[in-house]
Amino acid sequence: MPPCAMPLLLLPLLLAALALPAPGTAAAGGCGPCDAARCPALPARGCPLGRVRDACGCCWQCGRGEGEACGGGGAAGGRCAPGLECVKSRQRRKAKGGPVPAAAAAGPPGVCLCKSRYPVCGSDGLTYGSGCQLRAASLRAQSRGEPAISQRSKGACEQGPSIVTPPKDIWNVTGAQIYLSCEVIGIPTPVLIWNKIIRGQYGVQRMELLPGDRENLAIQTRGGPEKHEVTGWVLVSTVCEHRAAQAAESKLLMDREQDSTQMATDREFAGKQ
Repeated sequence: MPPCAMPLLLLPLLLAALALPAPGTAAAGGCGPCDAARCPALPARGCPLGRVRDACGCCWQCGRGEGEACGGGGAAGGRCAPGLECVKSRQRRKAKGGPVPAAAAAGPPGVCLCKSRYPVCGSDGLTYGSGCQLRAASLRAQSRGEPAISQRSKGACEQGPSIVTPPKDIWNVTGAQIYLSCEVIGIPTPVLIWNKIIRGQYGVQRMELLPGDRENLAIQTRGGPEKHEVTGWVLVSTVCEHRAAQAAESKLLMDREQDSTQMATDREFAGKQ
């Protein structure tokens, strides 16, 4: 064999060696043989969300977090961390059963989303948006040498009611319309009531539940503006003059009745004479 022919023979062999798929990667005909010695090393600091096997079940790799790409080939793909699932994009779901658009075929087919998409209460007393967020916080705590965080219950952690925006002092003129507002938050959502402090004899105070039988008071309550919040209003309407008019009218009627009674008594007394 001429010496000049050897490089030409080595070149195809070298190209064939470079074209061999990495262990655990899915080739056109499926997964190749698993060789754990050729698997890429994991980060020295470990995987923040835990490790998972690759698509062929051969090599360990770091699990993808919420919102990260998954399911595609190459570096853009990957598998979701425990507790998450790879959800296909809407574009790929629409293309199911038909040709996949080129833009969708080039990118990853989905993103990682948490399987349990509801808030949970952690053993640390904090509320997490999902079980996946709690697990991520637990792994971070363990990496710092702190105790693991477990799920205490489903839903947000209970929180005692507290006043977000208290009523403010209001200065106004007699006969004007005023209102007081108050925002309260708590888990479960608190019930907002209004009480008036009344000073009795000898400085003794007592609480009167509003509105009671007062015609010039109106109370309204609604949820919000934030979740587990409630806002209430007390409206003091302009009925002071109306009440004064009612009192004056009642006094006038009483005076008239007294005058009529007095006139009838005078006539009766005069008839007897």
